[in-house]
Amino acid sequence: MNEKFVSKISDELDYRPEQVMAAAQLLYEGGTVPFIARYRKEATGSLDEVAISNIRDRMAQLEELSKRRESILKSLQERDLLSEDLKEKIDAAETMTALEDIYLPFRPKRRTRATIAKEKGLEELAVILFAQEEETDPLKEALAFVDPEKGVKTAEEALEGSRDIIAEWINENREAREKMRTLYFQKGNFQAHVVPGMETEGAKYRDYFQWEEKVSGAPSHRVLAMRRGEKEGFINLEIAPPGDDALALLDRLFIKAENGASQEVKTAAHDSYKRLLSISMETEIRLETKRQADTEAIKVFADNLRQLLLAAALGQKSVMAIDPGIRTGCKIACLNPQGKLLHTETIYPFTSDQARSAASGMVRDMVKKYDIQAVAVGNGTAGRETETFLQELHLPAAILIVMVNESGASIYSASAVAREEFPDLDLTFRGAVSIGRRLMDPLAELVKIEAKSI
Repeated sequence: MNEKFVSKISDELDYRPEQVMAAAQLLYEGGTVPFIARYRKEATGSLDEVAISNIRDRMAQLEELSKRRESILKSLQERDLLSEDLKEKIDAAETMTALEDIYLPFRPKRRTRATIAKEKGLEELAVILFAQEEETDPLKEALAFVDPEKGVKTAEEALEGSRDIIAEWINENREAREKMRTLYFQKGNFQAHVVPGMETEGAKYRDYFQWEEKVSGAPSHRVLAMRRGEKEGFINLEIAPPGDDALALLDRLFIKAENGASQEVKTAAHDSYKRLLSISMETEIRLETKRQADTEAIKVFADNLRQLLLAAALGQKSVMAIDPGIRTGCKIACLNPQGKLLHTETIYPFTSDQARSAASGMVRDMVKKYDIQAVAVGNGTAGRETETFLQELHLPAAILIVMVNESGASIYSASAVAREEFPDLDLTFRGAVSIGRRLMDPLAELVKIEAKSI
């Protein structure tokens, strides 16, 4: 058990170190969050499931960071690039982003314009220009690096290569990346446009056919919607960079004087932004906003699911459950107070006046025969129409008519659990049974269905 992790999590989440240590140890031993929260309160100091989940998730993040740190240190050591100062910076990095920023200049690279320029011997010229000494004459300095055998035919080619090297230095500069990242989050904009020719097919994304919104203010549901539209090929999504502000930021960081060398550095800085930094920043912002949106969506999903699962139960009352339908009719399941299936029926109240009259009589008969105390109506297609139909029957006032969320009922009806419960029952009636039992005891019924289907 890493004591540094325990101390850090304790400080961040405001739990006592011994609580964090106990929860982490139990998790390492294979304990689940529900088990630890319920049966190991004496060990964790009564941490609830939320606290234990937070400890588990933060521990996983810190372990991933630690593994990446070890991998980077090993790579640098093997290539004899690890200095004491660099090791201290790597050890001090507290996030994956900070760690990768430190490692970026030392990461094994594919062949780039900068590496080609270095192979031509132009790194020394880049160092001279980057220093921006007042007496530096860029063209004169560049002449000394002209070497046709190395592929440098003119002084301008030497300057161009040195600018490529400087551009890469700027792209890999930790401070520049941190400040640019902050700038993108504060002033960058999401821009969405419809893919030409997809206006009709992608109509459900019409809100984003011509859309612009600040990255900092975009709510999670819109971020995810835009990304879905992009993934499905209906909209083009990009992050419009704060161009002028970004260039001004680089100028403040890297331009030290006003001379010829400074102009070369400025040109390199602007090239670095347009060719390297802006692309890198857009990728990072996309990933981070997606992560944040996913986290928020999961939280909302969990809150909604909790409300559904913990909804008040009707209790032991006889229930008539109706899975509404128009053309195929309404499927009815009558249940006793323990949820046992007593009877099934199909009525067609929306096909004709004659069928509606027959359906009315059938419902009244079932209410009387099975001593129905409540009616559960699925809230899907024809749900409101079915509710109105029932209200027009003027059933006894003591009988409750309740709209029930039927999400996932069709999934349940075709599941192995449903087949095991009702092997000889048509799946359309299984869905009605599920609707009725949801009213009687939501938690007991909904646990049979995958959370994502509810």
